[in-house]
Amino acid sequence: MFERQQHRIRRFHRSGRPAAIPTPLGTSANPADDLRFIRDTMERSAAFTAVSGWGQIVLGCTALAAAALAARQTSSFAWLRVWLGEGLQAVAIGLLACTWKANRRGLPLFSGPARKVALGLAPPLVAGAFLTFLLFRAGLESALPAVWLLLYGAGIMTGGAFSVSIVPVMGLCFMLLGGLAALGPAAAGNWFLAAGFGGLHIVFGWLIARRHGG
Repeated sequence: MFERQQHRIRRFHRSGRPAAIPTPLGTSANPADDLRFIRDTMERSAAFTAVSGWGQIVLGCTALAAAALAARQTSSFAWLRVWLGEGLQAVAIGLLACTWKANRRGLPLFSGPARKVALGLAPPLVAGAFLTFLLFRAGLESALPAVWLLLYGAGIMTGGAFSVSIVPVMGLCFMLLGGLAALGPAAAGNWFLAAGFGGLHIVFGWLIARRHGG
């Protein structure tokens, strides 16, 4: 290896051409460019940064509308149908919003951190789907708001560990609200859902959009 390097050096000197020395990081005319490059590189390699704050705000607005509509339903099945429709709509909005942000900022949507976020979020959501069927069949639909908030918060906390730091905090707030829903009156379940899927999404969506580029 050493002899090969010496051979290259001698051949280079015989050519009489100056060496193409890469510019060291930190010698840029604008130091802010270097800092921005370092920050973006670290974020892309270590965390899933394509979480869309604006998408979270849209999710919050649709959840508030769903809560208002669900409150008008006269049967528990109709109430459940409204919130299941909102859940499917939320998945579509979340995927579209993350795709939009990733494309706009040139971020990898299916990177290693993104897969870790999905693996952390998926199990609680799948468990929530089966528990929804089980509890509703048993006539325990009043337990659904607490179960949804707790499991969604748990998924956001575990998956959010591979995202920006504010995401796990949002998951913790969902779990705390789910605990309050479990301890509170059953009649207030719909409004706990409005406060969580509506209010928390809007508040944290605004913080994410402001601090993490949309």
